[in-house]
Parts: sequence; structure tokens; C-alpha cells
Amino acid sequence: MIGPDDLIARHGILNALAAHSRGVDRADANLLASAYHEGATVDYGFFAGPAATLVEILAGAQKSAPPTLHRTSNSWIRVEGNAATSESYVIAYVEEAGLQRFVLGRYLDRHECRPVAGGPAQWRLTHRTYVLDGNLNREGSPECADPPTGFEHFVPAGAKGAADPGRALLAFHAASARGNTMTPIHNREAALDAALARAEIHDLCMAYARGVDRADAELLAAIFTEDSTVISGVVNGSGRQFAEQITAFVRDNLEMCFHSVANEWVDVRGDEAVGEHYAIAQMVQAGTEVLTGGRYIDHYVRRDGRWLIRSRTFVADWTHSHPSTMQRDSFYEALTIRGCFGRQDPVYAHWAA
Repeated sequence: MIGPDDLIARHGILNALAAHSRGVDRADANLLASAYHEGATVDYGFFAGPAATLVEILAGAQKSAPPTLHRTSNSWIRVEGNAATSESYVIAYVEEAGLQRFVLGRYLDRHECRPVAGGPAQWRLTHRTYVLDGNLNREGSPECADPPTGFEHFVPAGAKGAADPGRALLAFHAASARGNTMTPIHNREAALDAALARAEIHDLCMAYARGVDRADAELLAAIFTEDSTVISGVVNGSGRQFAEQITAFVRDNLEMCFHSVANEWVDVRGDEAVGEHYAIAQMVQAGTEVLTGGRYIDHYVRRDGRWLIRSRTFVADWTHSHPSTMQRDSFYEALTIRGCFGRQDPVYAHWAA
């Protein structure tokens, strides 16, 4: 049975896992090192030894590399006091000249909660083993095809280090929130509140994905504050405008739409929070298939006891466009329960029951 202490532990562990991916992808050695306790070790096959050495290797290699995206999901965590064991799946996007690689693997991790630099105790990694399961290697590059109609609008593009717009947005949101109610977490009550807030914010992100994918304007509008802003590329405006216009765009232009969210990093302080969430979105329009990887950079507020999104910006890290290969017959013909736009989708009857 999962209790409050387990919930607090999972919040800290998930943030450490997300910080690791963020540190690699932004070539940020300090952020990457913050995922490990002093004396931590790793075994990646090509290197086995101190985690501090791996931090130097990865951060150095990433500085001159094209944007990458390490997407951690499926985290299965077992907590035992101040120690924990976890297994997570990871999809790593790696770009080379004329080639896009999707590397599929798992992180087998051990964690501990202990004081850091004389401050409060934090959950960090003490050992990581990387397991390679498979890979996909596609010829082409992010500029391999023109985007379909409706996707030409501006969204910020991911980059390394201080040049990354997501990093600047997170710093801006954190500074704005700190000027209001944000205070450091030093006690169990605040830690539990942060863990519960994380769970509610996670649900906001799940509602966002379903709202767009099912073209459900009512659901989407309900997760934003009245004074919210959204920069998505297709629609840039208020949360209500986004809800109305993006669902109309999806219904009128797309054959299918699928948003998968993972690697959720959430920093909660009082009634405000900031977050970064990795997303993979696939859309089919007029015979063109678009697969996009990027991040949602968010600012959340708690109003009348309920968490809502005040600001959401999509930062695009990579895109792959090519003629659609989606099939509905042959191998897939027997799979007769199909997703669709609107309330005819099976998910609504599922939750109503």
C-alpha cells in the first residue's frame, strides 16, 4: 500500500530522473550532476565507474551535438525507507548528418534520500545501469519535408545551454513565482503538499493530451486560468482561444492526433509551480505524417484550491515528416476498436462507466 511518505519519495525520485534527461539534452553539467549523490556510480557499457566522470563525458559530448531528447517514462519505483529501486524506459532521439536515430532502452536505478551540501535531504541517484533494448534509424533530417498546412507558425526551437529558450522560460516563470508565494521546502508538510500538487499537475497534462487528441474544447478550456497564455505554433493566444481554435483545427484538418507526455519535472513552491514535460506528438494530415519531439514549459497556479495552467509554451526539439504509412486494413483490420475525435471515442464511455 502506498502512503504519504511513498508519495513524497516518488515526487523527489521522478524529479531526479527528469533532471538527468534535462541535463544531458541541454548539455548542462551542473544540472546533470544534481541528479546524482556524491560517490554515485554508473554502468553504461561503454563506461563503468564514477557518475561524476560520466557527467563530464556526456556534457562535453553534447555541447557541440545537434539537439537530443531523452524521454524517460514507465517509471516503476519501490521505496524502502530512505532507499529506493526503480526501472524506467527511455527513448533517446539522436541526430546525425542525414540520419535520425531513436534508441530504445531502460534505466535500472538505485536511489537514496540524504542531506545535500548541509541542506535538506534530497532524493538522488546512487547507481545507474543502462540497458539497450533496440533502435530505429531513419534517413532524413528535421528539414526533410515541408510542414503540412497549419504548422508553419512560430514556436521556439530547442538548443544547448543558455541558448535554449526552455531554460530561459523556466527561469522567468520561477522568478515570477518566487516574487509571490514560493518558499523553500524544508518540512514534511510542505513536501507532502508538493507531492500532491505534482499529482494534480500530472492530471492537467493528461487532460491537455486528451483534450487535443479528442478535439474536446470543453475539457481543454477547463485546465487554463482566465488570464492564461498558450504558444503552441498552430494557435498562439489565451487558453480559451487555444481550446476553441486547436480543437477546430484538429477536427477539420487531421486524420489522427496523438500526444504522449513523459519525463515530467515539476517544482512546487506554495501556490505556484513551474514544470517541463517532454512530449512526442504524431499527426496525419492530407497524406503527410508528422512526428514531433519537444517540451512543454509551464507555469501553474493554485486558485480556490485547484491547480491550473497559467502559461504553456511548446519548445520544438526535432521533427520528422514523410508520406503517411498509417494503415487501417491488413494487419490492423482485426483491431476494430478505433480512436476518433469527439465523444464517440471509447474513452468517454470508459470513464462514464
